[in-house]
Amino acid sequence: MSFVVRQIQTAIARISEWADKNGFVFSVNKTKCMHFCRRRGLHPDPEILINGNAIPVVSEEKFLGVLQDRKLTFRPHVSNLKKKCNKSLDLLKVLSSKSWGADYDTLLKIYRALVLSKLDNCSIVYGSAAKTVLQSLDSVHHQGLRLISCAFRTSPVQSLYVMTGEFPLQLRREKTMY
Repeated sequence: MSFVVRQIQTAIARISEWADKNGFVFSVNKTKCMHFCRRRGLHPDPEILINGNAIPVVSEEKFLGVLQDRKLTFRPHVSNLKKKCNKSLDLLKVLSSKSWGADYDTLLKIYRALVLSKLDNCSIVYGSAAKTVLQSLDSVHHQGLRLISCAFRTSPVQSLYVMTGEFPLQLRREKTMY
């Protein structure tokens, strides 16, 4: 580990030197370090310095819209995504009232805009997560399809896909990968 830390420290020194020459300044307050490792057991976090200040080591950090953790399980990102989508589904619940609610086409457009767009965003990145982690998003998708189609809670999932013309999330992720 110490060899890797020395290599990283050398690279940071070169980058800092280049930044000084070209008029750039790195904000130490905004800089974070994350040690990606799936190993079990204790291994110390690296101590990396930038301009003489230690860079804090974090266990989770959002980078380009994806909440990443040390072991790259994407579990925090998926749970955060599920919370966001459930809030959007609450709006869909209000709009899908049978007595005064929106029609099917409008509900489908709203669902695609508010929920499916969030589920598809960065799915190529978090699509490598464990199957059990990704399956927690399926319940959100199925609930949205039930709200759109006014189906019962006991309706089979396959019939929801046929009625709404939507694909399962796994197929949507595979489609974006290729």
